[in-house]
Order: sequence, then C-alpha cells, then structure tokens
Amino acid sequence: MQNTKLLLTSLTLAGLFALAGCSFPGVYKLDIQQGNVVTQDMIDQLKPGMTRRQVRFIMGNALISDTFHPNRLDYIYTLQPGGGQRQQEHASILFSDNDQLIGLAGDFMPGVSRDEAILGQEAGTPSNQAKPATEAQEAPPAPGSLLEKIQGEVDNVETTPVPSPEPLESAPQ
Repeated sequence: MQNTKLLLTSLTLAGLFALAGCSFPGVYKLDIQQGNVVTQDMIDQLKPGMTRRQVRFIMGNALISDTFHPNRLDYIYTLQPGGGQRQQEHASILFSDNDQLIGLAGDFMPGVSRDEAILGQEAGTPSNQAKPATEAQEAPPAPGSLLEKIQGEVDNVETTPVPSPEPLESAPQ
C-alpha cells in the first residue's frame, strides 16, 4: 500500500513537470526582438558622401563591426513573434577609405517605403488626406508681399561651414 501510494505520487509529479514544459493553447508567448531597429525613414535620410559619424547619428551604433571589412557597418534586426516564424532584416552600409558613405545593401533601399507599398501608393505620392495641405503651401507668394521678401532672403543665404575640432594629442608635453 505504501509503495503504491509513493509510486502514484511520483508519477503524478513527473507528469506535472512534463506538462509544465508543454505549450497550452491560449498561453501568451513573448515576442523576441534582437538587434538594431532599422526603419525606412532612417534609410531615406542617408545621402552619399555622409561621414561615418553622421550615419551613426541617424542609424545608431552597428550591431556588427567586421574586422575584415572595416569600411562596412552591418545592421541586423530579428523579430520572432510568440509562436511564429523568425523574421530577419539586414542593412549593410559601405564607406570609402576616407569614411564617406558610398553604398547601401540589404533589405532596405532608398525611396522604397514598405508602408506606401502596403497602402498601394507609389513612392513620393502624397496620400489623399495630405493633398489639400500641400497644395495650399505650394502656391507661390504674391509679388511684393512679405512672404516673397522672406523667401528671397532664404534663397540668398550663404552657408558657413562648421569647423571641426582638432584632435587632442595623446602624448603629454
């Protein structure tokens, strides 16, 4: 009697531990996100000739810095919805020897927005709701108006380059 009771208790506990590892229907599973979140807006801000610092300001620090390819930054983002298939997005940004942006490769391309593709719009085409606001802004100012004077001043502004600080010397003097 004692052995049967002990055996039944042991089997019940073993069964409960085995079931604890199984997934029951309706049990919430966490979404697992890893890497750098890269959006189409971030890619659209990149322009050829940008420095590595400017790219890092827009994109953030790269997940992978390859020692064999020092002129390349790799941004990888993976998402595995709870119980779903793993999705991965990748963007490689290439620089010249003088740290100027020269290329982009991967799942994102400039000017190709996934949101616009989902909505059925072509790139650069404003949505129906935004048309009235943009048309009102695109009207040319009346001749001799204050708006025309301001626009003329803005068009004639000369840009001044921002000086970059000199690197600090590492050797004490």
